[in-house]
Amino acid sequence: MSDSWKFPYPSQRMPVFARNVVATSQPLAAQAGLRMLIKGGNAVDAALAAAITLTVVEPTSNGIGSDAFALIWDGQMLHGLNGSGRAPRAWSLDHYAGLQEMPAFGWDAVTVPGAVDAWWQVSERFGKLRFADLFVPAIGYAQNGFVVSPITADRWADAAETYQNFPDFRKTFLPAGRAPRPGEWFRCPDQARTLETIAESKGQSFYRGDLAQKIVACARSNGGAMALDDLADHHSDWVQPISIEYKDVRLHEIPPNGQGLAALIALGILRDLDISRYPMDSADSIHLQVEAMKIAFAEAYRHIADSRFLEVSPLEFLTPAFLSRCARKISIDQAARPKSEILTDHGTVYLTAADENGMMVSFIQSNYLGFGSGIVIPGTGISMQNRGLGFVLTPGHPNCVAGGKRPYHTIIPGFVTRENQPLISFGVMGGSMQPQGHLQMMVRIFGYEQNPQAACDAPRWHVDENFNLALETGISPRVVSELDKRGHSILKNPPTHMFGGAQVIHRLENGYCAASDPRKDGQAVGY
Repeated sequence: MSDSWKFPYPSQRMPVFARNVVATSQPLAAQAGLRMLIKGGNAVDAALAAAITLTVVEPTSNGIGSDAFALIWDGQMLHGLNGSGRAPRAWSLDHYAGLQEMPAFGWDAVTVPGAVDAWWQVSERFGKLRFADLFVPAIGYAQNGFVVSPITADRWADAAETYQNFPDFRKTFLPAGRAPRPGEWFRCPDQARTLETIAESKGQSFYRGDLAQKIVACARSNGGAMALDDLADHHSDWVQPISIEYKDVRLHEIPPNGQGLAALIALGILRDLDISRYPMDSADSIHLQVEAMKIAFAEAYRHIADSRFLEVSPLEFLTPAFLSRCARKISIDQAARPKSEILTDHGTVYLTAADENGMMVSFIQSNYLGFGSGIVIPGTGISMQNRGLGFVLTPGHPNCVAGGKRPYHTIIPGFVTRENQPLISFGVMGGSMQPQGHLQMMVRIFGYEQNPQAACDAPRWHVDENFNLALETGISPRVVSELDKRGHSILKNPPTHMFGGAQVIHRLENGYCAASDPRKDGQAVGY
């Protein structure tokens, strides 16, 4: 990264420089993490307190019934945690007979939530503070209330229409008959009691205790397949991150079932194309990034699945021969619609924290679409995610729905090292935006030597599942016109939330630079 701290894009905030830092998508959650650091906790304690608080103060993107992933530098090495849940054992193709695709809402979209177990596993292995201490800020906001911030209020208003047919959602999250408006007070005592139970039981109540009983009772009374054994058998997995070199650094991602592999494939292709020889924000630069991302998505959608069902090793996609072959297929002046080349034998919150002893945490959790499935467990404040939507109903596909299986997962934490030492923990929120956000951040920071805040502020592009291209306001009209001439199918008036929001912590010689994204209510704090 350049030593020049320039901010070339319209920005609403400056980065924070400190020896202990937290950056999240919501200010109250960032402050909850900072409270743990001041209390004597480490970066893990800060990250977990922020994550738990986010389930209360940003329920539009995550909740107690979310999934989670983490990359943690413990001072010596990088650890990966897959905290995603599995499908109920009763799920099968027959269970979805007559459907063309997985449902987005209701119990047939709900896999076992993994976030609660992820909190406990990370805390037990790396935390300094008592597990219960991490819940204090969240319980306070749930019990006593908090003032709803503007972007969260906007997403809440959208959700009020989406989930209007779910009575327990309305009772819990629309108590006044509508979504809370910016600046209004919201409290959820049910969440406070639930979080107290989780804190006291070290998460056991959610999977084997009173909360588990309530979850299964709700499922049974509404035709859901979730059983007590599905919850009791859940466990997070410590995994070996996968990575690729770019310039003089290495990008690390969680292996499948997460989609981090797509970011690595695209970055490897751009490494072969030497993209930094083209001007930053030019049509050539954006075109090559988009084409590399499309190739990566073609492989991801065909191959990424539960690690036990992979037909091709993720490492095969990262070989120099494969990446060079992909790079040669890209035309500088023509958009393409790639297909998988290897043959076989949309709501999220991200946060990151770092402390003065060198620990760095990249943590992400999500309901998937907004409040998730629409299912809220009565009397608990638990909104259940809809990660089952990540499965496909194609027989023989590695990601085909099956009981006890993890689905294709969109949420991915990112981490960068240089010479086997920690450098950057970061993430970009928003469904399929996440790997392409990782790609754009890597290209800007290491290809064009932008500082982390400038990389957060910069206008982004987004490729959707049909390979249509969305371009954020701020990209030059001349560049847009040129991309159109090259055959890109450009979407008109894309919504701002399509481009996600980023949080970044960059390690400096004597501390950290923490950057947050102006597209979110987020904030970086430190001391």
